[in-house]
Amino acid sequence: MFENYKVFETELAGRPLQIETGKLAQLANGSVLVRYGETCVLCAVTMADKPRDGIDFFPLSVDFEEKLYSVGRIPGSFSRREGRPTDKAILASRLIDRPIRPLFPKDMRNDVSVVCTVMSVDPDCSPEVAAMIGTSAAITISNIPWNGPISGVEVGYVDGQLVLNPTAEQYEKSEMLVTVSSTANVVAMIEAGANQVSDEVMFDGIMLAHAENQRIVAFINEMRAQIGKEKVEFPSNDPAPEMYEAIKAFVIDDVRLALDTDDKRIRDTRLKPVYEKAHAQFDEIYADQIGKIDECLYKIQKYVVRRWLLDDGKRVDGRGIDEIRPLASEVGLLPRAHGSGLFTRGQTQVLTIATLGQVRDAQILDGIDEEDSKRYMHHYNFPSYSVGETRPSRGPGRREIGHGALAERALVPVIPSEEEFPYSYRLVSEVVSSNGSTSQGAICGSTLALMDAGVPIKAPVAGISCGLVTEGDRFMTMVDIQGLEDFFGDMDFKVAGTHKGITAIQMDLKIEGLTPEIIKEALEKTHKARLYILDEIMLKAIPAPRAELSKYAPKMLTTKIEVDKIREVIGSGGKVIQKICADCDCKIDIEEDGRVFISSINIDDAKRALQIIETIANDPEVGAIFKGKVTRLMSFGAFVEIAPGKEGLVHISQLDIRRIEKVEDVVNIGDEVIVKVTEIDDQGRLNLSRRQALIEVEGAVPENEVSDAPRRPAPRPFNNNRPPRRPQGTDNK
Repeated sequence: MFENYKVFETELAGRPLQIETGKLAQLANGSVLVRYGETCVLCAVTMADKPRDGIDFFPLSVDFEEKLYSVGRIPGSFSRREGRPTDKAILASRLIDRPIRPLFPKDMRNDVSVVCTVMSVDPDCSPEVAAMIGTSAAITISNIPWNGPISGVEVGYVDGQLVLNPTAEQYEKSEMLVTVSSTANVVAMIEAGANQVSDEVMFDGIMLAHAENQRIVAFINEMRAQIGKEKVEFPSNDPAPEMYEAIKAFVIDDVRLALDTDDKRIRDTRLKPVYEKAHAQFDEIYADQIGKIDECLYKIQKYVVRRWLLDDGKRVDGRGIDEIRPLASEVGLLPRAHGSGLFTRGQTQVLTIATLGQVRDAQILDGIDEEDSKRYMHHYNFPSYSVGETRPSRGPGRREIGHGALAERALVPVIPSEEEFPYSYRLVSEVVSSNGSTSQGAICGSTLALMDAGVPIKAPVAGISCGLVTEGDRFMTMVDIQGLEDFFGDMDFKVAGTHKGITAIQMDLKIEGLTPEIIKEALEKTHKARLYILDEIMLKAIPAPRAELSKYAPKMLTTKIEVDKIREVIGSGGKVIQKICADCDCKIDIEEDGRVFISSINIDDAKRALQIIETIANDPEVGAIFKGKVTRLMSFGAFVEIAPGKEGLVHISQLDIRRIEKVEDVVNIGDEVIVKVTEIDDQGRLNLSRRQALIEVEGAVPENEVSDAPRRPAPRPFNNNRPPRRPQGTDNK
């Protein structure tokens, strides 16, 4: 039945890797089922028969589909179906897209679709790695034109050793996780998160991954030799050479003049008449190819920018090759926000706002990995006005989610632990003006906002990008690329880190890949630039986290109680904890392990709630002073509740600093009074004194004629094994 069914086997990081083809998804141009350990990912690729009309780009789509049956879980949505892709699924799609896209013909306009369906997940075998390898294999054996294959692996850093494709246990201890894709010769993609590792460790990890990728690429090439289909021909969409040369000769001087400015607005204004002039001259000549006139103009701009860089060492805005644009940092721009920071780099401005919340405000995740929540969230917004355009806001796209995740990954290593600083964090970066490097501006703005909010981060983080132009064996790297250099260049190598080391890397390429020499040079240049931004710009705006939180931020206190006391603190139907929250104007979270988190805008309210909870969960100590409520009156004294379920007797002799005749002369039911614990008998009953509390807290002075002994006999207080006799008709429950 499956005549073309074949299985190819190798190993990867000591675990079996199998690629099956010829059984599933046989109508796709290419399909494979990757089995890595017990992880299974079906990768299918299809291509449209005809090119899409009216577009000037290659229409590639990559979807990484997480199926919750892969981890034996039913979706938590109302419909019990998988919903829109999770952020992690979108990031995995981008991880696959970035290394494969430059290997397709740039002038191809046929739609190509890649779908990676995760069907089974082994926590020790990354489905993202399996999907990258499977995608490469599926395209390689298909008839779709492509200059692959590629391979992708992960590298961790555990106990001072580099580890290929770390297991779940190793991942928990790893100081770094870098994902690297490579062709047979060059590195095609880098994505990394790290706990302030050195440039040398990062470089060695990239090279280890590259060497392993070359072995897997050879394995996929063996598959192609056995079962690969012949690649189809496609109609080229490139303008004819004579058309390009004619337009170039006509407008080249105008383009040079238009581009020679550091102001994006001036550049756009100058380019508009150049486009009008070109169309007026060539629309009739190339009446059936008018759309390609704009493509020629794009290529001419690219030619000018690259020639300036490679031949003249000149940048569009006149900067030196390693010169950073004018920078500025500000904090505290928004008075009601918990923290805010504005980072400006040339014409790029990113305003980041920090909001602190309770631990329970952490985001709940419903994906296929073992992470079920995160307490640090970063959201990146890129409105159309930031680039002077008009389009409706439709929510974050894949680019926005990717940039937000990069900034999040860059800051996570320096966020204090839950035990040190029990908060959840939401950072929102609003790109208010964009001319390149907005994701790095979001990283710098996040550091400023967190420090402005008073978050005791372990170290400040800055981000910087490095660009590249290549021609044959020639290459040139430049620091802090602006929009035009990113648009017409070959690389956007983004590195974030502290003084100590790297926390995140993301590399976007428009060429097949990088040599080790280019990677090393990019790391060196970004390291130097990162330190300059930290020392000369950011730390001069705010040298350390603020000592106090904003008055509008919740104040958080924590404690831990015995697990068997949780029920008492919560109370029947939640009555006790709800009463504490209402009385103290606070919010309380209790974890299953007994950890208690109390938050309130007023720190005194939080302290009062903490005292109540600790009183419920623990026996109060002799000498402790509480504020309680009078619950019952007796002839011999008053009962005062110092916490839900915790009540004690204040004998009439201890109700005031003066002698009194009746309890009602001093207190009534419902009154709030301060009391001191004077005795706890062997049955746990409390004797309290308002008199001693007044003397200690308010400095009250007893009247000289007052005698501590009562004038008439009184029932014994709770100081023996027998309770006092109750008057007829009273209720002492």
